[in-house]
Amino acid sequence: MPQKTPEFVAAVDLGSNSFHMLVCSLTDDKLQTVDRLKEMVRLASGLDKHKYLDDITQQQALQCLERFGQRIKQFPSGSVQIVGTNTLRTASNAQQFITKAEQALGHPIHVISGTEEARLIYQGVAHSLETNAKRRFVMDIGGGSTEYIIGTGKKSQRKESVPIGCVSMTHKFFKNNKVTQKSFQQAILHAEQLLEPYQRDFHFSHWDEAIGASGTLRSINQILMENDWSNNGITLDGLQKLARYLIKKKHLEHVNLDGLDPERLDILPGGLAIIYATFMSLGLQQMTVSEGALREGLIVDLVGRIHNHDIRSETIKILAKRYHTEKKHAHQIKETLRSLVSQLTLPPAIEPGIALQWLNWAADLHEIGHDIAHNQYHKHSAYIIENADLPGFSRQDQLLLGALVISHRRKLSFKTFNNLPYPWDKNMIYLVMVLRLAVVLHRNRNEADLPPFKCTLNGQTLILKFPTDWLAQYPLTLADLNDEAKHLTNIGFQLTFE
Repeated sequence: MPQKTPEFVAAVDLGSNSFHMLVCSLTDDKLQTVDRLKEMVRLASGLDKHKYLDDITQQQALQCLERFGQRIKQFPSGSVQIVGTNTLRTASNAQQFITKAEQALGHPIHVISGTEEARLIYQGVAHSLETNAKRRFVMDIGGGSTEYIIGTGKKSQRKESVPIGCVSMTHKFFKNNKVTQKSFQQAILHAEQLLEPYQRDFHFSHWDEAIGASGTLRSINQILMENDWSNNGITLDGLQKLARYLIKKKHLEHVNLDGLDPERLDILPGGLAIIYATFMSLGLQQMTVSEGALREGLIVDLVGRIHNHDIRSETIKILAKRYHTEKKHAHQIKETLRSLVSQLTLPPAIEPGIALQWLNWAADLHEIGHDIAHNQYHKHSAYIIENADLPGFSRQDQLLLGALVISHRRKLSFKTFNNLPYPWDKNMIYLVMVLRLAVVLHRNRNEADLPPFKCTLNGQTLILKFPTDWLAQYPLTLADLNDEAKHLTNIGFQLTFE
């Protein structure tokens, strides 16, 4: 989180089909677009049958990101939000690519879940449209997945991500750029099968208007309009005419359509099959398109974080309530965390405000595993955090919070932090020590406040000083501190207290 409001903010969407960057000025809390970059990278095309992202595709992607990086590398930390979607969710060697990509961009990359992608897409669409009371159905076709969302106003209510995309669909059913009646019907059937579990919930009877939010849908809309196959957005009749045209031409090299971007020609059949199957499965007749999409949603989310309206904090509150945590106990721990962080000198890579944010979230959620079982509850808590759909959180965020929570009691191991992103991989132990200490000091759940105490970190030694004879009055706390000292000794740290 930046110390002051940045002059510019940026969002980068590393999609399976194309990479997008949006740069906005942030003056008087008003966003103004100042730059847009887009390159058709086709990341999904580089995945083999073992989900391995090949070297050639990686190199092409990195060359694009070096160009993007030239634009945003000097932006301050916290003013750029970069996300990876379906291909980086599924690639077996995704982390290898991400490490190199972060060097090219100069900022961290977060891989987001399909439902988080859907939430951000809806947020981008809602931001670009006038607020109304209508219930919206939003669809976004990506290279490797398609997101479906229903929402009202600026809030999404139902979100799903289906593993069909214009790149993956084209590779599966339209090899060598050939389009036949049979291949088109097979592609539609495949999409309809994947849509079947969501057919009832997303049926047209549950919403008032349909909105498309991707380059593929905007491209199809443009084709239909310029060829006089529709005068009212994307329609079922227009889709049928476009499908008949492609099938009649048999091969994409024979296609010559007004309004068609040549860069999108080779993925047109796959995208068309997905939208056609969606219209048939959900009973759509017409869809308008929006300029807002994932990157606009990222910008809105980022500005919220800058102005302390972080949706992640709201997510934590909802999760804590769902799992019946003790709010008063969590509040006491957070008060002690605030005192500890204010007194300690943490490593330079950890900004105290961000450290306290993560510690507070951990304090709110460290006991949610009690709803599953008391025994090993810290492991249950971490499992929920790492695997639940948490709006606002990336995969890396969830791993980070899970590692913090699972380490708040019992044995400690540096292995827990091996898969965390920089700087947490080397520095998470300091946050863990602070959290463990706060939990230990409130283990008895005494409603009385702790007395003023001093805490210093001298190298590998954590030193606590309480008022004279205070520990003698609380023998259980003294015993817990002795146990904690043994745990820290096992990983090379010392805890002293008096």
